[in-house]
Amino acid sequence: MTFMILKLRQGSPEWHQHRATARNASDAPAMLGISPYKSRADFLRERATGITPDVTPEQQRIFDRGHRIEELARPLAEKVIGEELSPCVGTDGTYSASFDGITFVEDVAWECKTLNASLRQAMPYEICDDSYGARLPEHYRAQMEQQALVSGCERILFTAASLDEDGQIGEVRHCWYTPDSAMRARIISGWEQFEKDVAAYVVPDAAPAKVVAEAVTALPAVFAQVTGSIDLKDNLPEYEVALRDFIEHRLIRQPETDLDFASLDLQIKALKGAEAALDASEEQALSQAAMLSAFKRQKDMLHKLTRDTRLAAEKLLAAEKERIKLAHVQRGQKAFAAHIANLNTRLGKPYMPQVPSDFAGSIKGKRTVDSLRDAVDTELARAKIAANEIADRIQINLTTLRELASQHAFLFSDTAAIVLKAPDDLTTLVKARIAEHAAQEAARLEAERERIRQDEERKALAAAEKTAEAERQRIRAEEQQRAQAEAAERMKQAQEQAHAAIEANRPALEAAATAFRASLEFPVPTADPGVCFRDPPENIVEATSGDEPDNEPTLKLGDINARLAPLSISTAGMAQFGIEALARDKSAHLFSEAQFARLLMLLTQHIQNISQLEAA
Repeated sequence: MTFMILKLRQGSPEWHQHRATARNASDAPAMLGISPYKSRADFLRERATGITPDVTPEQQRIFDRGHRIEELARPLAEKVIGEELSPCVGTDGTYSASFDGITFVEDVAWECKTLNASLRQAMPYEICDDSYGARLPEHYRAQMEQQALVSGCERILFTAASLDEDGQIGEVRHCWYTPDSAMRARIISGWEQFEKDVAAYVVPDAAPAKVVAEAVTALPAVFAQVTGSIDLKDNLPEYEVALRDFIEHRLIRQPETDLDFASLDLQIKALKGAEAALDASEEQALSQAAMLSAFKRQKDMLHKLTRDTRLAAEKLLAAEKERIKLAHVQRGQKAFAAHIANLNTRLGKPYMPQVPSDFAGSIKGKRTVDSLRDAVDTELARAKIAANEIADRIQINLTTLRELASQHAFLFSDTAAIVLKAPDDLTTLVKARIAEHAAQEAARLEAERERIRQDEERKALAAAEKTAEAERQRIRAEEQQRAQAEAAERMKQAQEQAHAAIEANRPALEAAATAFRASLEFPVPTADPGVCFRDPPENIVEATSGDEPDNEPTLKLGDINARLAPLSISTAGMAQFGIEALARDKSAHLFSEAQFARLLMLLTQHIQNISQLEAA
């Protein structure tokens, strides 16, 4: 797959919409269950329902601090990498990743984090050490591994930095992260399983209200007689009867309507008031007597019962609100999915693209059941309208394809993509493809006809050439036979003439050969190409001229052979002519110009002798 940069501005609605459905690198740790900031269960619920918690002011301050560190640390990272870095959001079609920076050729990426205790432990020294990358906490490595998977980069520079009191860069530490095949396999299989879990997600039922145990009156206090008498008047027994009746019969346990939620909220406030009233009665009683242990014990028991019941009701209220929110969001999502399925059924194939919907966003800020329901229904209607418009456009385009391209369906294997175009654009595209195909087909047929014509011509020429070659071979065979016969006849005549001449001149030839052999001691050349005679040719007379050549030893054997080219002679051959080297230059034998002149004379006489011998 190919890495593609998306034109999304961080923080924009389009960016949030992309992140809500994409397999993001920053979500990979939570998806794998290794994030220290979000559990897999929380992330699963967010992805299935689309409901995400609001960013708190404290979280926003942390985000802003991280963006400031990233801004200040980028020039330092560029210095380490040696290239400029550009922040971007990219996808390979399946996975997505946001990059703090990436090089122009996309071979090196950069990830920046706020320096903390775990990173100081993983990178103990302020040096760029390659070994630190494998020691980083795995939630950082999981994010960078998916970045490498998406972009195809070869390595990622990981920077951890802090700000000083003036808001400037304090500590800075770098290390290189290189792709890890094992981590990549975990991420790929993890996302596949996560998507299955999202598809099977069901909003859980509300947690049951906490069971409040029956109040148990404490044992009587040890009796201690006190001088004097205390007369205490209270209505705690009657109050207990009323309180228990309120808890058992009037307290709302499963709110469903807006009236139920409002009533339960008032009942919780009443319980809070009862807690305060009991505390006040205690203060009032204690202010009139130093010791009212029985009253205090009963009061404490009732206070605990009231408080536990209130806390359980508060939890019930919060859980029910969250459950109803999730139920309405999931209701909208299921209804819209069913609508898309019906549209695909109408179209005949699943041509419908992913139509944006934001049910989770539509209920933000809604406090009542009716407002939640209305918000989801409104968003569902808006999404259905948008989907219907797309389906209608697809239907028009499918009709156009059936009318214009019924005989050319093979040209439109990308039907699912092109039916999303505007009808006019699709019509232009269909006509252009058919016209192009017709031109290509005409050219193909013409080329085929030309090929057949050329094949026929080649076959005819080959047949004619074959016939002509057969005739030429027949003529050559006849001529060869005649030539052989004539040559045989001439050879026979020559042999007969030579034999007659030899027989006629045999006595003279034998006498000449005997005389010539007597003039030469050894006329036969040796097997060594560099040696011309077995013994020096003493019978060869040297010729001299008026000008004596130079006797200085200046010629190497290579110089002599260069002059004799294409003939050549060795040092041993020179010696056969009685010419010895006058000096040596390292391994080279040196001869004089006079010796070369003598060599030429001897060679000439020797060749003449051989010629005469051969002629004889």
